[in-house]
Amino acid sequence: MRRILIVGAGQSGLQLALSLLAEGYDVTVMSARTPDEIRRGWVTSTQMMFDNALQTERAYGLNLWENDSPKVEGLQVSLSAPPGERALRIPCDLDAYAQSTDQRVKMAAWLELFEQRGGTIHYQGVTTSDLDGLAALGRYDLTIVAAGKGDLVSAFDRDPSRSVYTAPQRGLAVSYVHGMTPDPLYPVPHVSFNAVPGLGELFVMPSYTLSGPCDILFWETIPGGPLDRFADRLDPTEQLKITLELARQYTPWIYERCLNVELTDGRATLSGRYTPTVRRPVAELPSGGLVLGLADVVVANDPITGQGSNTAAKCAASYLKSILAHGDQPFDRAWMEQTFELFWEGTGRAVTDWTNAMLLPLPEHVQQILGAASANPTIARRFGNGFSDPNDFQHWFMYPDKAAAYLASLA
Repeated sequence: MRRILIVGAGQSGLQLALSLLAEGYDVTVMSARTPDEIRRGWVTSTQMMFDNALQTERAYGLNLWENDSPKVEGLQVSLSAPPGERALRIPCDLDAYAQSTDQRVKMAAWLELFEQRGGTIHYQGVTTSDLDGLAALGRYDLTIVAAGKGDLVSAFDRDPSRSVYTAPQRGLAVSYVHGMTPDPLYPVPHVSFNAVPGLGELFVMPSYTLSGPCDILFWETIPGGPLDRFADRLDPTEQLKITLELARQYTPWIYERCLNVELTDGRATLSGRYTPTVRRPVAELPSGGLVLGLADVVVANDPITGQGSNTAAKCAASYLKSILAHGDQPFDRAWMEQTFELFWEGTGRAVTDWTNAMLLPLPEHVQQILGAASANPTIARRFGNGFSDPNDFQHWFMYPDKAAAYLASLA
């Protein structure tokens, strides 16, 4: 039986661990936190997952909250014009629902499920030095790093050919709340994307947290601009206050739904910023051991397109397929690099290109697409469903000539 070590207990690491366990592998997970510590901790993401990503969980019975988390049936894009008026509104129905489950709920339960199904867990933080020592012992046939934050990421070199940015492009501020009212113009559960051109974006999304169904308010702010008011780890009450003040000024149609909101718990906020980066997939440790990076260890995009958890799930599924196909052959550098390239060509490249483009001022052809989508449900539906399969954007959304051809075909 092949022995695999996975360092990190997030969406990608635990999904891959549970999937490999089901396929008969001997899997060990190293987690910096216990389930109880995760549940008592701060929120870590917004984790809206669309159908293609959700299917990778369902394949191994990991969709434990299918009947609890709100079923998100659409996406709505709004454009704010000064002084806080909605200039454009595009409701986009989804062919299959999306869902968001607080990772404090999900990862704690997945850790417990992994142990119940016979997996081995070590609860400890891991440094690069620790990882080097583990590799030198030779206990595992394959070691995968799935911890996208902290010391271990530095073991993987930045890939300049695939990394467009060298500085953070947005400040991030997330608040989980109870008490929002439905949107009267689009009352189905949906992700609301509200762009304030040149300043940032406000996202609103239904989710499920420790205390049940909720909503997430998520500002992305352009650094140095008037929305950039969220210092790292503000007092949660102060962060929510600023979130609502900005909504009142720039997106009043959202603020009107927030008159009675309150935080879901005392650790229901998250803030910070990071540089979108693609890293080389293989790290060589001082002892000569090789480790393979997974998900946001090697592809960390800005959350503006909501693809973090989706990409993590798809990366886990892609690596699983490569591991199963490899049989008893050695997990050498060539295999590791090929495994990453299969994921990159199948998912990573399209998501990265699309996300990087959305961080820039919208080019004329995208403005034309959105303008047409506001009056044409066919275009709106295709845009909304691209969040489940971003590869489709390469065929019509990303390039002026393809966009023109697509719009002409509908005329």
